[in-house]
Order: sequence, then structure tokens, then C-alpha cells
Amino acid sequence: MDVGYMKMALELARKAQGRTSPNPMVGAVVVKDGNIVGTGYHQKAGTPHAEVHALNEAGERAYGADLYVTLEPCNHLGRTPPCTEAIIRAGIKRVFVALRDPNPLVSGKGIARLKAHGIEVQEGLLEDEARKVNEVFLKYIRTKLPFVALKTATSLDGKIATERGESRWITGQEARLRGHWLRNIYDAILVGIGTVMADDPSLTCRLPDQEGRDPIRIIVDSKLSIDEGARVLNLHSPAPTIIATTAQATAEKISRIEKNAPVLVVNEGKEVHLPSLLKMLGDMEITSVLVEGGGRLNGSFLRENLVDKFYCFLAPKIIGGTKAPGSFGGEGISSLRDVTELIDVVVEHLGTDLLVTGYPKGKEG
Repeated sequence: MDVGYMKMALELARKAQGRTSPNPMVGAVVVKDGNIVGTGYHQKAGTPHAEVHALNEAGERAYGADLYVTLEPCNHLGRTPPCTEAIIRAGIKRVFVALRDPNPLVSGKGIARLKAHGIEVQEGLLEDEARKVNEVFLKYIRTKLPFVALKTATSLDGKIATERGESRWITGQEARLRGHWLRNIYDAILVGIGTVMADDPSLTCRLPDQEGRDPIRIIVDSKLSIDEGARVLNLHSPAPTIIATTAQATAEKISRIEKNAPVLVVNEGKEVHLPSLLKMLGDMEITSVLVEGGGRLNGSFLRENLVDKFYCFLAPKIIGGTKAPGSFGGEGISSLRDVTELIDVVVEHLGTDLLVTGYPKGKEG
């Protein structure tokens, strides 16, 4: 039953995907005499944590009960009071923790506080699953760099467009809907100026019933050549558009663009230095980025070993042609020993298309 209760807590945590940044997703379940008496999850940064919601629902029934929580309860005063004190006041008898707080400054202190008040604590229940749920937070809290996911949509022969640039639509409706769901759960979407010039996309989240949340739009534009009439600069969206450029951009053009979107001058040189850009985004508390670039930008992220997760949509179509662009441009590798191999691979059917999800082998967060 312990596993079942923790699975429920993890499902509760997932309900807040894309909504808690820069905080983790956390779920909690209170159980008394084999009955669930309280549940809760952290819904948004600055609001009560999962434990508080669950304890409030349980009320007096929390006394002598067990608490199942997906992340170590906090023991410090942040945007909200420490959860350890609420647990102690409620009279919880045992706490099951899936994962310790990864922040080295606070890791283990919440558990120690509970034990000091005679509360039994058991750690590690469904820890691996809890790590997957909070993969974005785990990287960000350790490195202050955003978690980078890269999405491609290709034909079976790896083409993202015809030789004339036609790409709408390679994949079907179900795959495209999943793509919009990904935009909904990541803090930001990142594309290159080539994509903006070719497609003039809005880069918004379009899910049924307007349930989606627009991501922050980041345009990598080394020469600041974006047209001021581009759709991404003229949207009615709560999420901003950010233009990342280099010192090649003129002060006059920066001034004009900044009427609609902030401009980040990342570095000197001919191209935006992607590691430096990610550092700047992390400093802005952007914890996750979904890359939806063309072959050139994708190739740069791959070459720099910056990708933490891949979403590869495959359509049962063959485009052919040596001039039709592929998913990853650049020089590529000369030996198969240097390939990027994916692990923890999951394959899903989405209509007639496939979605292959995986993590690069050996990549450190």
C-alpha cells in the first residue's frame, strides 16, 4: 500500500506541470488507519506547498497519521513558511519521502527536523520515479542552468522539410497536439531566426479549451535581422518574446526592437554563444527550455552537448532528396563511436506517427 500511496502523490505532483517554476512539483497524501484523509499538490510558486494543502484537508484526522510526500519537506522560510513545522503541529506520526531536497544547502535538514520531534521518516520510496517527475528542478537547483529539451518532427528518412522548405505538415494532428502540450509544460520555447523568417510562427500554445500556457519565446538572432512586423513581436500573450543577439546588433535596431521585446546582447563574435545564453536564462529563473529549431540550431545544441532530453516525432513518410534539410545540421561526426546515444527510451504511437523520447547517454545535468 505504501507504493500505491506514493504513486498517488506523484500523480498529484504531475498535475502542476509547467506551473510551479522555479519551484519543484510536489504531491502529498495523508493516510489514517488505511484511509486517505487528505491530498494536495504544490500549484504555483509563492502559494502553499503540497503538505499544507493535504494537512488542511485532513484537519484533525492528521493526528497520528502517515504522510507520503514526493520531496523532502522544506525546513526554511522562503516564499512560504517551513512545511516541517506544519507537519509537527498536525501530529503526523510517520513521513514517507520519495526524494531528498537536492539543494545541498538544505538537503536532509527537513528530515532531521522531523526526526528530532520523534517523527519516523522513511526515505527513497519510488525515488527514481520522483527524480523523473522533477528532472527540470533537479538540474536547475544544482547548476542554475535551464533543463534543455529538444523537439524534432521528421519523415522516416530524417527530413524536416522539402528542398523548397515546405514543412506543414509532416506529422499528423495528434503529434502536433502533443507538441503544443510540450510548449505548455516548459518555461520557454527557443528557435532560430531562420525559423522565424521562413514560417513567421506565433510560438504560442494552442490546446483545446484554451487550457494551455504560452511559453516565453526566445529567438536566437545573431545579427538582429528580425523583421519588426514578425508575429512573435506583435502578439497579445502574457508571455514575453526575448531576442538573443550579439554585439553585431546596432544600438538603433536594438532600440526599435525593444519597443516590443527585450533584447539580450549575449556576446561578441558572429554567433550567439549558446552556453552563455543558457546561463543568462538561468539567471532570469527560466528553468526549462524547449528547442524547436531548424537543423543548424539543433546541430549547434547537439555539438555543444547542451541537450538533456529529446522528443523525436517520426511520420511514416519519405521525402528524399539530398538538398532536403535534416534534423541536425553542421559538420556532424566522423566516427560512430561519437554518436549521441539515447537511453531510457520510450516509444509512443500518436495516430500514425511515433514519438521517441529519450535522454543522451552520459549527459551530466
